[in-house]
Amino acid sequence: MKKTILVMLSATAITLFAACNNSETHEDSKEVAKEQNDTKFDDTKIEDDTKFAVSAADGGMLEVELGKLAQTNGSAPQVKDLGKMMVDDHSKANEELKAMAQQKNISLPAMMSEDKQKKYDDMAAKKGKDFDQAYADFMVSDHKDVIDAFQKEADKGADADIKAWAAGKLPALQHHLEMSQTAKDAVK
Repeated sequence: MKKTILVMLSATAITLFAACNNSETHEDSKEVAKEQNDTKFDDTKIEDDTKFAVSAADGGMLEVELGKLAQTNGSAPQVKDLGKMMVDDHSKANEELKAMAQQKNISLPAMMSEDKQKKYDDMAAKKGKDFDQAYADFMVSDHKDVIDAFQKEADKGADADIKAWAAGKLPALQHHLEMSQTAKDAVK
């Protein structure tokens, strides 16, 4: 009888442990990266820089995926061209950021955050003119926010390399905003 109870308790404990372990695999990749960095860089000057890097990586992945989507779901040439530019430029920037983060032992998200995935899914449901308008609108508003974040990092970042990388990306981001506005005007 004691052995039976012990076996049942052990089986229950194993089941509970496995269930807890499964729930962790569904965590938001961006949140996991933030938590890892908080552990590594807590109370250091570059903690804000790591948060910037995580957000930049998350946003960069969205830009690439939406750019691919623009080339397939878009109908206006300006939208398709904007999408291609986003894929090309943000893929390169994402690789640069990954290399720098690896050198500095900064954890970056492996996939888009749940928030970014939701934005992608919402956009993926659109086609043609509806997609063109939604994509161009999003690119304009998103690039305004991204430029603000990169400018803040360029002005106030503590890590010289991350600060310089952010400053170096500002001209391209400004160009993206201009091209996004042009696409938005074309698909009104």
